[in-house]
Amino acid sequence: MAKSEEIINRVANSKLITFDLEDYYPEGKKELLDIKDWLFEGFILKEKDFRNHITEHNWEQYKDAYVAVYCSTDAIVPGWAYMLVATNLQSYAKYIVQGNLEQLYTSLYQLIIQDLDFSVYQDKTVIIKGCSNKPVPPNAYLWAAAKLQPFAKSVMYGEACSSVPLYKRK
Repeated sequence: MAKSEEIINRVANSKLITFDLEDYYPEGKKELLDIKDWLFEGFILKEKDFRNHITEHNWEQYKDAYVAVYCSTDAIVPGWAYMLVATNLQSYAKYIVQGNLEQLYTSLYQLIIQDLDFSVYQDKTVIIKGCSNKPVPPNAYLWAAAKLQPFAKSVMYGEACSSVPLYKRK
């Protein structure tokens, strides 16, 4: 019987640093505000009716929320209508975008990533964690890789056991 050798976890012993975008997930309430019901038959904006809906709407429900304002029909909505909604949301919501939830997350992650200090990854081997349980938008991975590149010695994507090399400093 052969003497069993000790199993060494090379991943645990490596100097690999994991950059997990889920760590920066914006906590808090996310809301979709669909304005289709404020349009005549869901398609036509009548200014007087639209303004009445704005006046009667309960804006308090968006307190401290991240809000995506959109129209779920194919209506052509003038830009001022979204701006009018935003002016009413402004004193309640944490953040407002025109679009769906994916656009909301994309916008939030763009703000978060641009404000991160990537100098802490100077000369490090970094892996951008690939799997996420929270809605991390695809663009966030691109922005993270671009922001890491000037600092990191190398950047990979995936998991430590099966990563894809993206960048290695020459």
